[in-house]
Amino acid sequence: MYLVNGQIKHEIAITDRGFSYGDGLFETIEIDHGIPVFFYRHLKRLTAGCQRLRIPLFETDQLIAEVKQALQGVEQGVLKIIITRGSGGRGYRQPDPVMPTRVISVHPFPGYPADFQTQGISLTYCETRLGLNPALAGIKHLNRLEQVLARAEWNSDAIHEGLMQDIQGHVIEGTMSNFFLVKGNRLITSFIDQCGVAGIMRSVVMECADELDMALSEQWIDKTDLLEADELFVCNSLIKIWPVSKLENRFYPVGPVTLAISRRVDIKRSREKNL
Repeated sequence: MYLVNGQIKHEIAITDRGFSYGDGLFETIEIDHGIPVFFYRHLKRLTAGCQRLRIPLFETDQLIAEVKQALQGVEQGVLKIIITRGSGGRGYRQPDPVMPTRVISVHPFPGYPADFQTQGISLTYCETRLGLNPALAGIKHLNRLEQVLARAEWNSDAIHEGLMQDIQGHVIEGTMSNFFLVKGNRLITSFIDQCGVAGIMRSVVMECADELDMALSEQWIDKTDLLEADELFVCNSLIKIWPVSKLENRFYPVGPVTLAISRRVDIKRSREKNL
């Protein structure tokens, strides 16, 4: 089902700035037994993104009512919410007044193999680099050409995700995920204040580390850090935790820290399935 501004339809205006300029934001949310997982975390990030882009805030109650309508009869799947600045004429100047567009859609859940969570996945490095832009760093805006180009770099089923560096050579994130490495007893992830997405699962993992009294740090990470890591995993709201078993020619165990974080994430998922 697709809802556009509360109406069942499959079209938006060709003048919509989301189409013309990528002028908007989106959230991708797991649906489990008819309930969106971590929904209010996603809603908070969507609200923060609207504030950052100066898109007028949506009515929360209205959006929730539309989500409930879209989820009727859905047991498992993916909920996608898109907010754009709405329609406007040619040129970058914002329309006055701004009338945002809301698009809510439901999709089948991706058929990821179960052993990705238990045995791990294989990664590669992408050649496409992330540009630096603190004004847009962290938010999930609609401009994803860097990720599109990076994901086009491989077609092999033996590679499951690609790691992206910024233009300075720091390893920032996957094409669709954030990543964490384990070194000693410390959990480490990359800064995302210059580029990258502040993933919902990234924040959940950081909370889990705190609850488990694990040392955690954000820092600049390079390829050498990953070579020296004891464990490595990637995460996002749909895949949850995927241990990494291989990064190019380096092999990693599915280690105790990754497993402990994964179990804790499952507990938090069960507690935050609500609408």
